[in-house]
Amino acid sequence: MVKTSICLHFISYLPVITSMVRGIGCARIDRCNLYLAIILALAAGWLFPAPAMAQFAPPAGQKGTTAIHKDSTVFVGWASGCEVVRGPVDISRPEMGLASAGSCEDVIGKAGKKGTLSLGDGGYVTLTFDPPITNGKGWDFAVFGNAFDDYFLELGFVEVSSDGEHFVRFPNTSLTPSDTQVSSFGTLKAEHIHNLAGKYRIFYGTPFDLDTLAGTPGLDVNHITHVRIIDVVGSIDPEFATYDSHGNIINAPWPTAFPTGGFDLDAVGVIHQASDVDQDLQASVIPNPANAASRISLRIPEASEIEISIITMQGSVIYSMKTDINQAGVHNMKMPRLSMAPGMYVLRVTTSRQTHTERFFFTDE
Repeated sequence: MVKTSICLHFISYLPVITSMVRGIGCARIDRCNLYLAIILALAAGWLFPAPAMAQFAPPAGQKGTTAIHKDSTVFVGWASGCEVVRGPVDISRPEMGLASAGSCEDVIGKAGKKGTLSLGDGGYVTLTFDPPITNGKGWDFAVFGNAFDDYFLELGFVEVSSDGEHFVRFPNTSLTPSDTQVSSFGTLKAEHIHNLAGKYRIFYGTPFDLDTLAGTPGLDVNHITHVRIIDVVGSIDPEFATYDSHGNIINAPWPTAFPTGGFDLDAVGVIHQASDVDQDLQASVIPNPANAASRISLRIPEASEIEISIITMQGSVIYSMKTDINQAGVHNMKMPRLSMAPGMYVLRVTTSRQTHTERFFFTDE
């Protein structure tokens, strides 16, 4: 409103300004017109400034970033299954074969624990989740890539499904200019990328909010069973290019003609999980009294590293083991092979948030 008023006031004075410019002693009319044009251009630039290019969240560790570290306590689960369809290492030269680095086993469970899975140009991987991901407050899951720094970024589209058949893609944006191809080891700016996997360096996940897709026909955002990551080819050649949700060519490092070509997936971490699992940690020895054939039963409220200990009634720890549990729920394991005298013992199970103890009687029968 203020600028509109000033603008009208300015326009009302245009004849006066014109007279002043032409009255400054110009020897030539074209020079006077030039002065007038400069004044008008400066005024127009102040009254109607050009919109700045949109800027999105910066790299991990910087103010305003949305990156989430793999060890954050917000994660309650990780992918439990995987299927992959590889793409070529160079879509323009299919005779070079498919990307081959990594396997599905590498992307099941927590980020940073195993290796990565390379998709190749246009390849994709579909991960499954049990329990499903649900739409909570804020971010609901995060995709972890394998970029070695904040600027060499290989990107991927992210899609979700609640039935494993109908997938919906997150709307995404790439503002990287597409007049010159980003080279094989060229760089990108995280601030020019939105809702594409691979925006952040290794060990930092790119988060996604299911609320973005709420109301989409055929998609239950409170019961997401599948997440699919599809490699962004990165070429600016229209024959091979991929496009963001606004029709922009996505310019990214290309070609990446080696076995690790294309998007490299590390893991997908769950932040909000559809689960009716009891939120209390539970543990027991079955049967009790126990023997060498007994098992340890655990009910874990969330994915976590756990420590299992067996302790004598005098407080001596005779057994201790740490392991990662990738999904909430019930888990069973065999009683460890120990030389235990008959008597009473304590089973202690510890997660990052809780500790549970349970007494059991061991018999050698």
